[in-house]
Amino acid sequence: MPDSEPTRSAGPILAVVPAREGSKGIPGKNIRVLAGKPLLGYAIETARRLELIDRVVLTTDSPEIAAVGRSFGAETPFIRPPELARDDTPMLAVLQHAVRTISHAGWTPEIVVLLQPTAPFRRDADLVGAISLLQSSPVADSVVSVELVPSHYSPYYVMKIIDNWLLPFLADGSRVTRRQDAPSAYSRNGQFYISRRTTLLDKESIYGDRSLPFITSHRAVNLDTMDDWESAERLATQHGLPPL
Repeated sequence: MPDSEPTRSAGPILAVVPAREGSKGIPGKNIRVLAGKPLLGYAIETARRLELIDRVVLTTDSPEIAAVGRSFGAETPFIRPPELARDDTPMLAVLQHAVRTISHAGWTPEIVVLLQPTAPFRRDADLVGAISLLQSSPVADSVVSVELVPSHYSPYYVMKIIDNWLLPFLADGSRVTRRQDAPSAYSRNGQFYISRRTTLLDKESIYGDRSLPFITSHRAVNLDTMDDWESAERLATQHGLPPL
């Protein structure tokens, strides 16, 4: 990293848990009970266990969801406006609204941790490690959780069909004939997104220009469909929440 880059103070850390009312894939998923607990409770409890995190705020458009969030210890200093609770609302806009609203009330975070309820299997140690990674990397704009993509799903190895012909998905894929030769690929797994406030507000991005990966290795599920929910129930029964 260039020595000329300024060092940025870590500063206060805010965890944001987004939980809007509408959900098509899994009706009422944010407060639907998973393994004996409303789904959003797992994200809130994770954040509240970590001494690194100063405040935990739930952003929702639903008074009912807000009440459930408060029962787990989250703050609900505002109700999210309807225009930021649509199916197509970008998460960046939700985070910007939360940060600006809280800052206008007199408390300004330097680091913002996005914890989506739909990824309940995150591990405390991973989250601590990822926050610490951003704190110790002054030129980084964000840290994002990723997992290794199995080699047979690598974009260098997968195929596409055009006009009934089987072709490499990537042009360079034609030179990769063995799975073990494909470069490693990583997928965002939704466990956490950790951004500097300046990344969100000034660069208008969750990632920024320099995003560091934090590779997680435990099995997890990102809840979008009822099949995902059933998989999560099985994993919770076998491995617990959070996972062992």
